[in-house]
Amino acid sequence: MMNDDLDQCKARREKLDSLKAQGHDPYIIERYERTHNASEIVSDFAAHDGATVRIAGRVTAVRVQGKALFFDLTDETGRIQVYVRRNEVGDDLFERIRDLDVGDIVGVSGFVFRTRSGETTVHASEALLLAKCLRPLPVGKEVDGVRHAALTDVEVRHRYRYLDFIVNAGARSLLVKRARMVTAIRSFLDGLGYIEVETPVLQAVAGGAAARKFETRHNALDLRLDLRIALELPLKRLIVGGLPRVYEIGRVFRNEGQDKKHNPEFTLLELYQAYGNLDDMMDLVEAMYEVACVAVNGSPRIAVPARASEGVTEVDLSQRPWPRLPIVEGIEQYAGVSRDEFANLPKAKAACERVGIPSDEETSVGGIIEKLHERFVQPHLIRPTFITDFPVETSPLAKRKPDDPAFTRRFEVYMAGQELGNAFSELNDPIEQRLRFEEQARQRARGNDEAHPMDEDFLMALEYGMPPTGGLGVGIDRLLMALTGTDSIREVIAFPLLRPEH
Repeated sequence: MMNDDLDQCKARREKLDSLKAQGHDPYIIERYERTHNASEIVSDFAAHDGATVRIAGRVTAVRVQGKALFFDLTDETGRIQVYVRRNEVGDDLFERIRDLDVGDIVGVSGFVFRTRSGETTVHASEALLLAKCLRPLPVGKEVDGVRHAALTDVEVRHRYRYLDFIVNAGARSLLVKRARMVTAIRSFLDGLGYIEVETPVLQAVAGGAAARKFETRHNALDLRLDLRIALELPLKRLIVGGLPRVYEIGRVFRNEGQDKKHNPEFTLLELYQAYGNLDDMMDLVEAMYEVACVAVNGSPRIAVPARASEGVTEVDLSQRPWPRLPIVEGIEQYAGVSRDEFANLPKAKAACERVGIPSDEETSVGGIIEKLHERFVQPHLIRPTFITDFPVETSPLAKRKPDDPAFTRRFEVYMAGQELGNAFSELNDPIEQRLRFEEQARQRARGNDEAHPMDEDFLMALEYGMPPTGGLGVGIDRLLMALTGTDSIREVIAFPLLRPEH
């Protein structure tokens, strides 16, 4: 519980009790019709000068000047000033308005004018309390357009997210941008003939990614179940079933650590296109990410945060094609480890140690390749770039490269130093898929608890025949982070998971 000022809480409750005793209980009001919002009035005074308006929002400041008073009303679009005169509204209403507290939700009716100082203001004929704020809000004070001593503690902001949204317009703005981005992505995919589907959250075998699972139990069926870690395998079953273009945007759950880029539940987009391949997915990513960027920023350009810039201050997603870089070439370029050093596990471990990375826990050459990539290459990937040709050991669901079978037809897309998507030419050979799952089982036996589980039902589906297919997975949260320059995933999730206070 937050350390509220107990005296303020007591005083606010006493005001509420007094209002109720006088027959002015705000909680009996069910509806208040608004005709305008603050932003449209302030941004276009000429169109509203003298017009009667009805607005509503929170009181964020009260200034009494004798027989008149001003208060600031803030709604979801911004702030506007309200002016009240005692001799116009009467003593009773004036006293109730003067007694308003910061945070109270109020409806106001009146006409629009400008004060001598030039501030757009609503001259109120009515002000109606719609909900009493019984706790003091951490709004701080605004001086010369800068708000001081507002809610800034990150832990408090994320724990009491509703307070964060009340006092921090930027926090609300990120959620609005998120909604616009998801809407734009849906419209883009729908326009290409994809259909949106829903697949089970509770699964007997949670596959499609390398991740630890959350487990639960279905009491009626007496079944142990997993919360899904990916959307992939059910969507591929739909490809087998004759639905050629499908996608899902849904929550997935991974029982792993938390940091600025990882939350145990997050939103994933996965899509699959029958008769397509990795190159089709590259074309789709270039176009879809541009659409998403325009929805968020109004243009295909994003500013690169200084922490990741390497001298690049802006990237333009409309500049195509994006570069393609095989993963081992990137490692040779940025880590100085040559392809020959990945000939076998002992050599790969020795290379790892040579560049300062412990290798004791590594169980495969592929795992070492991805670790070196993450450490040495990823920070340099500022402009949109496709990293291609991932090792087969870490890509159990992707087709092999015909001319280089130790690697696969897989890419990850990077921008501003972040991984923002993962795509395959999907493996559709059920015999090869079984062998891959068996190798994953051996990795699990050697201590890799994120190795892919055996899924007999999925293998049976493949035996009925899945056409050549291109697939893509995109973390919605992380994509929004990159497009908005946000450095923490908690900022783009409405209610991130935190440890309980007590």
